[in-house]
Amino acid sequence: MKKIAVFTSGGDAPGMNACLRAVVRTGIARGVEMYGVYRGYEGMIEGDIEPMQARDVSNIIQKGGTVLKSARSEAFRTVEGRAEAFHQLEKRGIEGLVVIGGDGSFRGAQVFHEEYGIRVMGCPGTIDNDLFGTDHTIGFDTAVNTVVDAVDKIRDTATSHGRMFIIEVMGRDAGFIALHSGIVTGAEAILIPETVTYIDELIELLKSGWNRKKSSAIVIVAEGDDAGGAFDVAEKVNERFDKYDTRVVVLGHIQRGGSPSAHDRLIGSRMGHSAIMELLAGRNCEMVGVVHNQIRFTPFSKATKFHTSIDHQLLDLAAVLSS
Repeated sequence: MKKIAVFTSGGDAPGMNACLRAVVRTGIARGVEMYGVYRGYEGMIEGDIEPMQARDVSNIIQKGGTVLKSARSEAFRTVEGRAEAFHQLEKRGIEGLVVIGGDGSFRGAQVFHEEYGIRVMGCPGTIDNDLFGTDHTIGFDTAVNTVVDAVDKIRDTATSHGRMFIIEVMGRDAGFIALHSGIVTGAEAILIPETVTYIDELIELLKSGWNRKKSSAIVIVAEGDDAGGAFDVAEKVNERFDKYDTRVVVLGHIQRGGSPSAHDRLIGSRMGHSAIMELLAGRNCEMVGVVHNQIRFTPFSKATKFHTSIDHQLLDLAAVLSS
């Protein structure tokens, strides 16, 4: 394999640039001509593909986002779109791909391989940490630390004014960010999509804290929780428990940005390096993961079908420590 292209797809995640850097430099070190595809599958269809040298990925390991940019592509969902994407790769002699993205990106890569035979390896870049086959996805650690930094600051003003803050974090289908950040910030309650939220129980928990002279409270809500987002939860709670002066904070896309943590830079680098090495060794349609600090490989079909389960020991820990 003499020519390989790399691209980032789906939502951006801190550490994608570290992974990109490792992919490009590892490929060049193995004598491969490396290409970067800008704006994901959409850029592939439009031929927005450029050769990449080692210096092209200098000074990006510390940057958030993705220097290759990303975009959703409805066109790639069509037969015609994928045909044009393959044409753009074929005329440049590109024989393999490394995709840095989430489950939707991997499903697209799987279909692309089935139709055209091009070999692909994937690196899990998503802050949600919900891909099966890795302990941590690229970007998750940074996103959690971003939330922790924000909640610590909010806790200061909550304590000063005797307020309850209901804070919404990202997690439409997965509550990993909420659970991890909630535990380490000492949140009084954590609401996630993986468990049923009973407002009655939440109110009793808050009442118990009030009766024990807790002057403030923090409730972390994943955006996909069944009770609704932070504003919905606040409305339901305030209807029946109004002791605290309640404020709502939606952290939103600040969780996606920022300089990646050391952990995300490290796993991004390890995954990118392994993706190229294994693609050259003959692997195909597999996601690179890190499990118990060891590189592991999971077929796209499993990585996208299954989701990492919430650790119920962490749920129990959160319940005990919030009392």
